[in-house]
Amino acid sequence: MSTLIVDAHQDLAWNAATFGRDYTQSALVRRVLERDSGSLARQVLGNSMLGLPEYLQARVAVIFGALFASPKRRQMGEWEARTCYRDAPEAHRLYQQQLDYYHRLTDTCERFRLIGSRSDLEAVLKTWEGPEAAPNPDPEGPPTLPGPARAQVGIVPLMEGADGIREPREAEAWMERGLRIVGLAWASTRYAGGTREPGPLTPEGRRLVRTLMELGLMLDLAHSSDESWLEALDLFEGVVMCTHANPRALLRNPGAPERHPTDDMLRRLAERGGVVGVMPYNRFLKSDWRDGDNRADVPLTRLVDAIDHVCQVTGSAAHVGLGTDFDGGFGAETAPEGLDTIADLPKIGDLLRERGLTQAEVQGVLADNWLTVLRRGLP
Repeated sequence: MSTLIVDAHQDLAWNAATFGRDYTQSALVRRVLERDSGSLARQVLGNSMLGLPEYLQARVAVIFGALFASPKRRQMGEWEARTCYRDAPEAHRLYQQQLDYYHRLTDTCERFRLIGSRSDLEAVLKTWEGPEAAPNPDPEGPPTLPGPARAQVGIVPLMEGADGIREPREAEAWMERGLRIVGLAWASTRYAGGTREPGPLTPEGRRLVRTLMELGLMLDLAHSSDESWLEALDLFEGVVMCTHANPRALLRNPGAPERHPTDDMLRRLAERGGVVGVMPYNRFLKSDWRDGDNRADVPLTRLVDAIDHVCQVTGSAAHVGLGTDFDGGFGAETAPEGLDTIADLPKIGDLLRERGLTQAEVQGVLADNWLTVLRRGLP
């Protein structure tokens, strides 16, 4: 049986709130609709890479569903005005609306399920053990979805940038609503320095880190500045991860230090049993690549190079997985050649085997490393 896949970062709720994208649809169907309508989503992000049929085709069993909003100072255009915040109350409202989205999605589409516990996780994984769905005998009816007839895509809610938590004590209320992972920063927040806005943990940030630890929530270090990344790792004794980033050592552009972990950071994360999710985004795989450049300049083997680098630095294949960030600011036009939709992720497994990884190691990179983290961190 083919290996399952876990993807540690997808911005479904932000896309739904900003552009109205429907992820129960096929990515390919949505592309046609967005092209014919002149959709702003296609103009801003490019061709969508995510959709339920593609999840099932690739055997994507679990995704980390992000809650994300940008501070007004980082707004990229009028199209983003509704999903940016000026202060903590606005951030709280936007993040709550996005968590509502995941609840609605899983309430209305039985193929998606929220994961809030280890038992939820195991129940989702079990749905992939069933027989393949039989083709629809009605040629006029809807096509049969790929994969087992009852297969579900589990969603673990993840807050990207903690400004939606108005004060540290409020983290408990978020946990009661299903939040399981908290990232302190995207840009800087009231709690920590972030991408392109460096700085340490603030006093309130230290209180938040301690509160997350006491509650048993998991901590995502992605987007944290170097200072806050290292300080949080030292302070937080619970389950840690870096959901979407690439090794800084493979990047030479000036922006790399603001976004990606050093080899020392990767080693320290591994010592804590953490996993980093590598990103198939061309600008994070080839430093001088720019939008509009030839995708052939970034073959999928560059992503394998990033995976291999983490393996070499940490001493094993146990601390690296996937965190695609597909549709989170880029589309198929800026992904490595060979990745048109998420349905193409199994190609990474083939390349890893060619690189010499064992089947167990490949299975770890594609899914099991993240599943190990979730089994440790979920209640």
